[in-house]
Amino acid sequence: MSDDLVLIDFDDYKDAGRVARITFNNPTKRNALGLKGKELFIERMAAIKHDESLRAVIITGSGMRSFVGGTNLDEMKDFNLQQAEASSTKTHRVCDAVRQCPVPVIARINGYCFGSGFELAACADMRVGVIGAKFGMPETRFGIPSGMEASALPRLIGWGKATELVLTGDHIDAEEAFRIGFLNRLVAPEHLDDAVQSWVESLLACGPRAVRIQKRLIMDWDRMSVTDGARAGIQAYVEAYRTDEPKRLMTSFLNRKR
Repeated sequence: MSDDLVLIDFDDYKDAGRVARITFNNPTKRNALGLKGKELFIERMAAIKHDESLRAVIITGSGMRSFVGGTNLDEMKDFNLQQAEASSTKTHRVCDAVRQCPVPVIARINGYCFGSGFELAACADMRVGVIGAKFGMPETRFGIPSGMEASALPRLIGWGKATELVLTGDHIDAEEAFRIGFLNRLVAPEHLDDAVQSWVESLLACGPRAVRIQKRLIMDWDRMSVTDGARAGIQAYVEAYRTDEPKRLMTSFLNRKR
């Protein structure tokens, strides 16, 4: 195993900041996540978490066929109880690193998206997938339940569909993933990078501090009542005025309108 299992590079946008791209690089196994790959991803996310110039993270898989095809079955089939706990805990930490990332995370889904890959994508802030991609939670087909961040699926796609997927292990196509709201966008493969770039450009047009505050607020919404979410929103709104970012961006907009 080598660090090449999880690649990271950056696109610099001059004064606007930079965008990280993290690529799962195990194409011969459909970019399946083994223990080493999970550890490397957690390390990569931790390494960039405190980068104040970071504006967004793009997560994808290498090649043209697979985003993340699940957890490595070659490892899983021989797990003892301790290894099973270690692997599932690492899956949770992978997904939590995405959820807790201080900037928006975009899942660039270029093919198969199963099991832990489906959970990881569910924890991203935005998801775009290609026509022809396949999705599912096949764990019960292999004698195990869908755990960890499968718990995020009911909020995203509804209890009915989430229950169907985790109980049956059935696959769905990209059109169905888009219909149920798992995918924000569905595009032809040749337009995948354009779709990702359009989101990046929109994020770069926003106030960087405002986006970070907004992401924290979204995390609060997930665990709060509507009333508590509104109160948290008031605090977040006030927090934005601790710097001159609102004044600068509003003034710039008003000057363009004159």
